[in-house]
Amino acid sequence: MRKHFESNPWFFPLPVLIIGTYDENGKADAMNAAWGGLYDRDKVVLCLSAGHKTTKNIKAKGAFTVSFADAAHVVEADYVGLVSANQEPDKLAKAGLHTTRSEAVDAPLIDEFPVALECRLLKVNEDGNIIGQIVSISADETVLGADGKIDATKLQAISFDPCGNTYVKMGEVVGKAFQDGGKLK
Repeated sequence: MRKHFESNPWFFPLPVLIIGTYDENGKADAMNAAWGGLYDRDKVVLCLSAGHKTTKNIKAKGAFTVSFADAAHVVEADYVGLVSANQEPDKLAKAGLHTTRSEAVDAPLIDEFPVALECRLLKVNEDGNIIGQIVSISADETVLGADGKIDATKLQAISFDPCGNTYVKMGEVVGKAFQDGGKLK
């Protein structure tokens, strides 16, 4: 038997995205954005309100990075979502996070988060959602597998559980995509 709930923003898994930007003076900022994801094969969508410093920075610079928060940095990832750069301009330093300038776009990479999508702003749609073109993907060698690709089990990305307001570590392989279902053919 199923239990029914009223409409809620319960979507599983909900990636914890850390959005990196520079302001008009070149100062790095980052925020935790739960509502965003892949928009197309090579595009991302971010649902950010207009009042965020990050939103202003993206519009000013035309670029941003999307890092995937990991289990090793839950506290830092949560902090940059709790505190606004509009009130705390040094929140990255307070979080103990460091940045490196992206070689692909005018936005910072957050050194502590090992995988980042480096994006160019394509447009802000009629709903205010930010659409970005993925220009490059960078990954720290510590999360690469023997095949040279990103290994999700090494990344240990976290997901936001909107029902329990918790973060859940991802990473256990349970099947092989585009193969396992073939057993039923």
